[in-house]
Amino acid sequence: MRLKSFKAALFDLDGVVFDTEPQYSVFWGSICRQYHPEHPRLEHEIKGQTLTQIYDRWFSGALLSERDNITRRLNDYEAQMHYDFITGFQEFISDLRANGVRTAVVTSSNIPKMESVYGYQPGFKSLFDAILTSEDFVRSKPDPDCYLKAAQVLGAQADECIVFEDSFNGLRSGRAAGMVVVGLSTTNPSEAISPFSDLQIPDYVGLSYERLSQTFIL
Repeated sequence: MRLKSFKAALFDLDGVVFDTEPQYSVFWGSICRQYHPEHPRLEHEIKGQTLTQIYDRWFSGALLSERDNITRRLNDYEAQMHYDFITGFQEFISDLRANGVRTAVVTSSNIPKMESVYGYQPGFKSLFDAILTSEDFVRSKPDPDCYLKAAQVLGAQADECIVFEDSFNGLRSGRAAGMVVVGLSTTNPSEAISPFSDLQIPDYVGLSYERLSQTFIL
């Protein structure tokens, strides 16, 4: 993939902006062991899926009545989570914005979750030109709808955007949108995400506007 120009950077949230995936593994590990002991390590299989996708696949039928309880537990858990930036992220996004790149969060998280984020990181909103949550999309990742809408909000074309993702659904979403995709190996190994991304990184240390432009601009 190549860019016509580098106009917009679109970031997933968990595992991309924040180092939260280990915390979610703890929560969903507990839930999955309680409700699906027959399926070890299920919490790793559902990474990157929306809550609706998880419920539709794993909490239907006899477990339908448990959804409200799980949602309450998840909301309480997210309100107490730590939202710490992936190493080098703040320096990287400052460099992008200094070079005129517009930035957006494109996340399957909902508004209540984002309120917890804003409380933990008061300056979070100032880093982005737009924040799109699950309430803004008709179709969830891996459908490209969310990234195409984010590009539209920022006034960019697909070949002017770079997507930053960690989950397989998110990587597929960026690819389906026709955008350059940078994969973070925070959730899955680099070799596992390489077929779905154009560049793989462990964090943002050493990444810059100049490096991305030299790598991807036509």
